[in-house]
Amino acid sequence: MEYQAFLEELKQADDDFKRLLYKHYVRYTEDESIKPYQAELIKLQEHLEKQQQKMIILVEGRDAAGKGGSIRRITRYMNEKHYRVVALGKPSNVQTSQWYFQRYVEQFPRGGEIVLFDRSWYNRAMVEPIFEFCTQQQYTTFMKTVTQFEDDLVEHGIVFHKIYFSVSKRTQEERFTERETNQLKKWKLSEIDVQMQEKWDEFTEMKYQMLKRTHSHTSPWAVIRSNDKHRAHLNAIKSILNKVDYEDRNMSLDYTVDEDIYYSGAREIELMENQLRETGKFIV
Repeated sequence: MEYQAFLEELKQADDDFKRLLYKHYVRYTEDESIKPYQAELIKLQEHLEKQQQKMIILVEGRDAAGKGGSIRRITRYMNEKHYRVVALGKPSNVQTSQWYFQRYVEQFPRGGEIVLFDRSWYNRAMVEPIFEFCTQQQYTTFMKTVTQFEDDLVEHGIVFHKIYFSVSKRTQEERFTERETNQLKKWKLSEIDVQMQEKWDEFTEMKYQMLKRTHSHTSPWAVIRSNDKHRAHLNAIKSILNKVDYEDRNMSLDYTVDEDIYYSGAREIELMENQLRETGKFIV
C-alpha cells in the first residue's frame, strides 16, 4: 500500500484500529529508545570475548513478571556465538540424584560467553518449596549453601548478576487473563500459573526470605519493578552494562538506573520490613 493510500485508509478507520495503531507506535518508539543501549551490549560482549571473561545473569521473578520479554530485549542484537539463554525444565531422575547445582554448572559459560538463566537454581528458594517439589531439608540445605556457591563463582572471576523482576498482584492477574484470551499467548499459561494468585502471600514470604538470606556484598540482588515493561527492560540492560568496565563506552548515554523502580536487594528488604510493620503483611 502506498503512503497516501494508507492516509486515506486511516481517515476511514474506527477507534479500535486507531488505538491498535497507537499501541504499535508506542512499542516502536520504545524499541527505538532502547537500541543505543543494546548497541552497548554488543561492545560488552566484544570486551568479554577479548578478555576471555565469563558472565552469568540470573533472571528471576514470579510468572508474568516480564522475564522472557526482558531477555529478548537484552539478547536481540547480541552476537549469537557468544551468548546462550538457558531455561531448564523438570529435572530427570538422574539429575534429582545428583548435587543440586550440577545441572546448572553444566550450562556455565566458556571464556568470552554470557549465559542468561531464565529461572535458575533459585527455583529451590520459591517455587519448589511452595509446591512441595522439594523437601524441607533440601530447601534448608540450599539456603545454607547457595551464598558460598555464588561467592566461589565470583572468586573464580565470573561476572555474576542477579535480577529479580517484581510484578504487582493486580498486574500479574491482568497478564494471566490476557494469556487466557489471547491465542498467541495461551501456551504461556500453565496449571501452576492458575495457582499463583491464590498463593500470592506465600510467594511474597518466600521472596522476602530469599532476599534476606541470599543478598550479599559479593552477589547482590537487583530488584526491578516490572509493571511497566519498557522501563523494566531498559533498567535491566543498564544494570548489566554497569557490571562491566568495557572499552569504547558511549558516554553520551545515561546509565543511571531509575530509582523509582530499581532497588538493591537490601533496599527491597527494608521496604518489605516497613510494610510488615505498618500493615501486618508483605505487599510487594
